[in-house]
Amino acid sequence: MLCQSLCLLLVLFWGPVHAGPLTDPHPDITDQELFWGADQYDFSVVLRAAGMECFWHFAHYGERFYLSFMVQWVTGVGHDRHLSVTVNAPGGLLVSTVDDAKGQINFEAKETGFYQMCFNNFHNRFGTMQVFLSFGVYYDGYQDPAKSKEEEKKKKEEVSKDLNNTLSIIEDATNKVENYVFHMFRHYNFGRMRKSTDFFLLLSNSKYVTWWSAVLSLLIVTSGYLQLLFLKRLFVTKTVTGDEKPRC
Repeated sequence: MLCQSLCLLLVLFWGPVHAGPLTDPHPDITDQELFWGADQYDFSVVLRAAGMECFWHFAHYGERFYLSFMVQWVTGVGHDRHLSVTVNAPGGLLVSTVDDAKGQINFEAKETGFYQMCFNNFHNRFGTMQVFLSFGVYYDGYQDPAKSKEEEKKKKEEVSKDLNNTLSIIEDATNKVENYVFHMFRHYNFGRMRKSTDFFLLLSNSKYVTWWSAVLSLLIVTSGYLQLLFLKRLFVTKTVTGDEKPRC
């Protein structure tokens, strides 16, 4: 009886416990950092020295999840272009990891939820880098088992009736063309990554050559002036009067 009264007093003192389902999968993350299920995203992000940026993308079970990245430019000391990339499943398991200046990750989603992509610049302790990203999800012939059974049943009925369904043929051809166009844009984005990387590399080399040319030109002019000044001081001439005789 005493224990029951103590428990009742504790409940009244502390108040009811708030419980319920978690509607927000990431309550501490803003909406700008979450990418809700869309087909494709491509943009550039700047990573600070020894910094890390993470993004999330939603994928359903059976979808193909892909990620392409490439380092465009690096500043600071060392200029290490390696980037550590990890992809985690919604349950927290590590799905894939890459440690290189460029790479591609492609896998089939085994669970529905938000997949986490983290980009770590721990190789550069004193320099920033810009990375071009392209990621998204797509279907690659995946079908729900119940839906596939229904389609098989419909196909059998169509075969038995010997009907030529033109609309279904056009629909299948359209889906194939859309899939091919989607993959074409994926390869196009990766080629655009290479082009932007080459552009930044040429720009960096141009600045490097310009600065060193200016420094070397200034060094040549300064050394020539110092040489002339030194040679001039070797030949010291004095004015001779009538009483004095010139000496060697």
